[in-house]
Amino acid sequence: MMLPLDGFRVLDLTRFLSGPYCTLVLAELGADVIKVEQPHTGDDSRRLAPKVNGESYPSAMPNRSKRSVSLDLKTEEGLAGFRELVKTADVVIENFRPGVATKLGIDYEQVKALREDIIYCSISGFGQTGPYRHRPGFDIMAQGLSGLMRMTGDGQRPAKVGIAINDIAAGATAAYSILGAHIHRMRTGEGQSMDISLVEAGLAWTVWESGAYFGSGEVPQATGTRHRRSTPYQAFRTSDGFVTIGAANDRLWERLATTALERPEWLEDPRFATLPDRMANIEELEAEIEAITVTRTTDEWIEAVDRAGVPCGPVLTYDDALADPQIVDRGVVTEVEHPIIGPMKTIGPPTKFSNLPEYGVRGPAPWLGQHTTELLREVGVDEEAIEAMYASGAAFDAHPDLQQDRPEDRGAVAQPASATRGN
Repeated sequence: MMLPLDGFRVLDLTRFLSGPYCTLVLAELGADVIKVEQPHTGDDSRRLAPKVNGESYPSAMPNRSKRSVSLDLKTEEGLAGFRELVKTADVVIENFRPGVATKLGIDYEQVKALREDIIYCSISGFGQTGPYRHRPGFDIMAQGLSGLMRMTGDGQRPAKVGIAINDIAAGATAAYSILGAHIHRMRTGEGQSMDISLVEAGLAWTVWESGAYFGSGEVPQATGTRHRRSTPYQAFRTSDGFVTIGAANDRLWERLATTALERPEWLEDPRFATLPDRMANIEELEAEIEAITVTRTTDEWIEAVDRAGVPCGPVLTYDDALADPQIVDRGVVTEVEHPIIGPMKTIGPPTKFSNLPEYGVRGPAPWLGQHTTELLREVGVDEEAIEAMYASGAAFDAHPDLQQDRPEDRGAVAQPASATRGN
């Protein structure tokens, strides 16, 4: 059975996380994602520890299900090879600092000259325009500029969200934008360029916060685990950890107070009778509830609160989360065989399709330049030219010695080891 993006080719010039996350989503929907990397170093994330047999385990997470071609775009031969790939591509995605793609000769206008209907996606810290356009920007700068660090944590000092949330937001934004542009092109025949910034992608996710600010001028502050508009909706300390409770409406509040916490008098207490009352007295409410929750274990409270029909759950460490029976039953963690790392675990895609049995992890992350020869052949570069590109350093394969042992990889043709390839 075909996947939705079978036959859809993406040239991925991105590094670290925002772009690679986008192209991971596209790859596992069936796209042929070709990771275009510079010789010797490749994607900057390849240096991240821990490493197994010299390969970065973290880098292998967002780069699975892709192919890698390693070309030096600063050479005429490498740029020529990339341009041949462009002629076969549906999408080019890059996350260079604004202006770098133009200097390399691979910006939208130059790529469009090779394929009129190309979809071209640029991801940057602050966008292609504006006074900050030339600033380098990583996730933490975007979290700071978008206000997220001021609304995260307990208010003692700015706190970074525990994951690279602006990177992931930008990657998700790029993925759905590319799919939207693809649908537009199918209807009109028109390609286009797209400008996505980490800052704006993060701001777009501040849904409740923007509503409160535009509605009343409220500037969101750090609230720990509390909800901004409802209570009780947070984590409460137990005798052995924490339990999350989400009594997000009056019906659930009544169940929590009367059945789980056994405090029916709170329903008439003027401090807690209505949601506005509870929000106005949230500090007192938290103290009253926690004075009760600390008397039992987390598991005991989950049983009691769940029995009352109120949403609740534990606050787990990451290792415990991955071992949780619900996560295990859903098959969240999957295994793949990497040609260098060996057997490795990864978090599979989260969507469960009813009629796409082939959807999922399609293969391991490639080593740097693993498919260089294969892809150059696919676009018609002859053998003599390919050998010359390796000899000059315009093309690169980090492990040519492994090619002859892995002819089955994505249709790759076995190649003899060559002293001109690799380190």
